[in-house]
Amino acid sequence: MDLRIETSENVYEPAEDTFLLAEVLAEEVRPHDVVLDMGTGTGILALLAAKKAKFVVGVDVSKEAVELAWRNSKINEINNAIFVVSDLFENLRGGFDLIVFNPPYLPGEDHEIQEDIDRALIGGPQGGEVIAKFFEQAKNFLKPQGRILLVYSSLTRPNPIEVAQKMGFSTKVISRKRLFFEELYVMKAELSSR
Repeated sequence: MDLRIETSENVYEPAEDTFLLAEVLAEEVRPHDVVLDMGTGTGILALLAAKKAKFVVGVDVSKEAVELAWRNSKINEINNAIFVVSDLFENLRGGFDLIVFNPPYLPGEDHEIQEDIDRALIGGPQGGEVIAKFFEQAKNFLKPQGRILLVYSSLTRPNPIEVAQKMGFSTKVISRKRLFFEELYVMKAELSSR
């Protein structure tokens, strides 16, 4: 994807879900877009978006991830992206044309979260709790005609499509990939009431 990405054992390394989302992202980013990459990790999605978008903000709850994303932006000489430590939208203001999120979507209990890397994978007892919290807050950060791209798994409960629809979003699955033990989906969501 024409990027050099450094990784760290404590930061989620780009994997099948990242690459599935990256394929869709390449088609969705528009030149005037201000993009938010939620849970930026290494920064790969933010940096891919920055190649086409006006400006990109990448956020992660992990300070180490944010530092790594900054390093990767420097390595790739990308100057229209910034990175901020934030638990979801906690430290953000303003609106975004496009929000991209590769969330923690696997089921797991709180006691299983020992390291930052676990926080990148485990989305709550059913897997979808972080996604539900995200959609509750996201509508306050989307510009009119704004859209969301979110990847999730067939293991995620409750179904993120249903969660988003209950919160006023229109949704559709725009990409999918079958893996050995699960299927991955990329959902596009837009506020239907705007």
